[in-house]
Amino acid sequence: MSRRFRKPLEKKSVRDAKRRGPKFATKGRHPEVRGGSAEPRRATGKSSFEARKERAPQDDGRIEKPAPPPLPTKVQTVTVTADENNMRVDRFLEHRFPGLSFSHIQRIVRKGELRVNGKRADSKDRLEEGQSVRIPPLKLDAPKGGGELSEAATKARDALREMILFEDDDLMVLNKPAGLAVQGGSGLSKHVDQMLESMRDAKGQRPRLVHRLDRETAGCLLVAKTRFAASALTGSFRHRSARKIYWALVAGVPKPKQGRISTYLAKEESEEDSIMRVAAHGDEGAAHAVTYYAVVESSAQKLAWVSLKPVTGRTHQLRAHMAHIDHAIVGDPKYFNKENWQLPGGLQNRLHLLARRIVIPHPRGGFIDVTAPLPPHMLQSWNLLGLEADRFDPIENAPEE
Repeated sequence: MSRRFRKPLEKKSVRDAKRRGPKFATKGRHPEVRGGSAEPRRATGKSSFEARKERAPQDDGRIEKPAPPPLPTKVQTVTVTADENNMRVDRFLEHRFPGLSFSHIQRIVRKGELRVNGKRADSKDRLEEGQSVRIPPLKLDAPKGGGELSEAATKARDALREMILFEDDDLMVLNKPAGLAVQGGSGLSKHVDQMLESMRDAKGQRPRLVHRLDRETAGCLLVAKTRFAASALTGSFRHRSARKIYWALVAGVPKPKQGRISTYLAKEESEEDSIMRVAAHGDEGAAHAVTYYAVVESSAQKLAWVSLKPVTGRTHQLRAHMAHIDHAIVGDPKYFNKENWQLPGGLQNRLHLLARRIVIPHPRGGFIDVTAPLPPHMLQSWNLLGLEADRFDPIENAPEE
């Protein structure tokens, strides 16, 4: 179960850390990893989330929704700002014009109507500060007429309602099952973005995705129900005021048991697939990625339940980072790189990665804090290995930067 307002993720100051226990991270065996093996303690002081919550304006019923920016009715050229540096083309459009559907963004990019410095751009290309972006006339999807939903749309709506962990007038958090794609792609006939069409309101507004999860990753997926909420929530992700915690089952037991992984990641394309590789600073397409990790519990030194806190949000960041420190996530078809390693009996060969918890400022003040349960295949593994899912999660003590 989830609650609207819960105790938020805690950030301990150096003074608090000295008083209550050792610091989360100090040294490590990997050049990109800093960590410490001290046993964590539950923090009891006021966290940064609580302090922000106290300062946040509360909804008194009189908050006015800011008007969304007007969509361009003719071709315009804009310059990429410092805040938009390294932003993907599709997210750049979502950021500038909240409410544009994923399909409309993909369509104008595919047709070559959006150009960067005069050249065609792919939706996954990353922009640089100062670049010139040509934007064609844009329009929102036409509201769909009233009336009864088709049988397929009714099934999609009912399936989404079964996934809801939290919902109010502005947003909802879904418990996305493993195996369900968030957005469309080659060979995909069913995905969350398509299913959201079945939840248009009386004014024709459809819920909008504000972040993504990999297809095989289960757990908390945040969806905005209005353009107002989409703009506010997208800004929270952009300015890193959202906090996410993931749980994973990995091969071996990382040493030290707590640490920080800091690398550059770049996409590596092949004829059959594409993966994120650890790159050098300055490599083409390389972006900085930072992840904190903490071992919660281990099983016979062969497997470890690890809690992960990404500071940045790069594609496949957690999967690539765990493989990089030689503790790949169990069942990962792209990044599991341990030779002659056998899956223990009874465990399913599926990606053991859960978007466990999300804490984010609510568009109208305060915070929401939502937790997702273990998906069936991970719950089966936890039971077989004797892992206690209600243990204290030491990643709560990790820094936020």
